[in-house]
Amino acid sequence: MIGSLRGRILERVSDSTVLIEVAGVGYTVTVTPRTLAELEPTTEAFLHVHHHVREDAQLLFGFLDRDERRTFDVLIDTNGIGPSLAMAILATHSPRTLVDIVLAADVAGLTSVPGVGKKTAERLLLELKDRLNLPTIDEPRPVGERGGGAMSDVRDALAGLGYDETEIRGALRELAISDTATMLREALSLLGARRA
Repeated sequence: MIGSLRGRILERVSDSTVLIEVAGVGYTVTVTPRTLAELEPTTEAFLHVHHHVREDAQLLFGFLDRDERRTFDVLIDTNGIGPSLAMAILATHSPRTLVDIVLAADVAGLTSVPGVGKKTAERLLLELKDRLNLPTIDEPRPVGERGGGAMSDVRDALAGLGYDETEIRGALRELAISDTATMLREALSLLGARRA
């Protein structure tokens, strides 16, 4: 099984694949948009690779970032997520953002991925909380506070006030879980300071 590739990028074959030459052999590798943006033709690159074997094909998925590769592995081991959907999730969210989404039980964050509806998002949030196995996932919550409702309410309120998704995510990462009104006040204070 191929676990990594080091070689020269020959070309960007499409908006999601590159051709990398290693010891005279060219490998077509599917990559995330973040990885693709870093891979210029004729440059040397090292990719963490997942080698996916099916009855009808052998596919390579490459990542510059080890966390992306680990997250991809977790995603495809989750019921109902194949390589294509895992790549769509990573094309939409970085591993860190995905952890934030799972922590916040943010259904809207997952439904922003093409092909993920509300029911699928709700199921994936439950499964990924156990499977991501990152320290921040297990942070204690106040008794009776699931976190998702207030966080989603704050996200919706900030979006309604005209803040973009990047600003909202940045603010939500810094909030302590509490009631919606308190979290909204704190988020507006953070965002106001950043825009000042």
